[in-house]
Amino acid sequence: MASEVVVVHANETPPDAWDAAVFLAGPLPRSADVPSWNRDAAAILGRRWAHDGRLVVFTPELREGVLSDYTGQIAWEHRQLHCADVILFWVPRNMATMPALTTNIEWGTWSDSGKVVFGAPPTAPKNEYLRHLAEAAGAPVADTLEDAVDAALAMAGAGARRTGGERSVPLLVWRTDTFQSWYAAQRRAGNRLEGARVEWTFRVGPDRAFVLYWALHVQVWIAAEDRVKANEVVISRPDTAQVALYRPGATLEDATVVLVREFRSPAATDDGFVHELPGGSGASGDPRSQAVEEVLEETGFRIGADRLSHLGARQVAATVTGHRAHLFAAPITDDELEWFRARQGTPHGVGDTERTWIELRTYRELLESDLVDWSTLGMITRALTAAR
Repeated sequence: MASEVVVVHANETPPDAWDAAVFLAGPLPRSADVPSWNRDAAAILGRRWAHDGRLVVFTPELREGVLSDYTGQIAWEHRQLHCADVILFWVPRNMATMPALTTNIEWGTWSDSGKVVFGAPPTAPKNEYLRHLAEAAGAPVADTLEDAVDAALAMAGAGARRTGGERSVPLLVWRTDTFQSWYAAQRRAGNRLEGARVEWTFRVGPDRAFVLYWALHVQVWIAAEDRVKANEVVISRPDTAQVALYRPGATLEDATVVLVREFRSPAATDDGFVHELPGGSGASGDPRSQAVEEVLEETGFRIGADRLSHLGARQVAATVTGHRAHLFAAPITDDELEWFRARQGTPHGVGDTERTWIELRTYRELLESDLVDWSTLGMITRALTAAR
């Protein structure tokens, strides 16, 4: 695949496929006497795009030159801003010739999106707050147009080929394992992504670069029904590993299950806590290793990986989120049950971000109360019935 750069001007139709897309955002000349930085930026991008594949550069400038009527292209700009992998803001503000008042609003809309670069000449006035927001969001900041272009290309990397409706999923989300897992399931079913819009991302880590959660408003063509459904949002996070530790009883209902109690803001229980199996997600990539780590972190109990039976993986709430829970189970001894019982008043977890407490409940108690949610009850039921 050859290297190619395509510049798409305002109101023009973009190509049907690309590997990376950069939107040029910032003040536009309102007079032919004012130099156009968009043309310079597009030229630099064209020279420095070094990867095989197609780079699309969206410029809100008309191909024929100076913009005279902005209102006719607002919808076009909004579509491409959402599709773009990187939004390169260059703000050479001049209060007389390019005051950049619209740019202030646009920057405020996208500054925390995780896909912006902010650049401005040090001499340009009234950019201090914009620069502050960029630094607070972990966005690259540049003092020259060349450096801003380099930062945008570094963010895009080699890109990834997307066609049709796939183009509406920016690299920020496209590159996540969780999106690829969800999308692979849709394609296996014969479905097709007609379009999408990122509603939000929740990013963590250095420079907030790791996308932990994302939400996409999607339009999917359903092969089995030959129709498009366009009124749903898909939410996802990394898959989890959940562990059912239990002591068998005389009957199924008499089995004792090890739970953890933790304050979680979405909880709608009487005490404001969630009551669930030890579990969570992490960077290991191996569900079994993650299961061992979560049990240790949330209960203090060290269990060997070889004791855990893997009972499969399923979605937790299929109408809302695309992530899956890997379920592991292991019986414990009477001595181990007493070990847990003795530590029910001892907090575990990771500092103030996670504080967990051990709880012991019989299966009968869980069936007869609303202590645990339906997904947790289902996992416990699967573990106990599999053991019998």
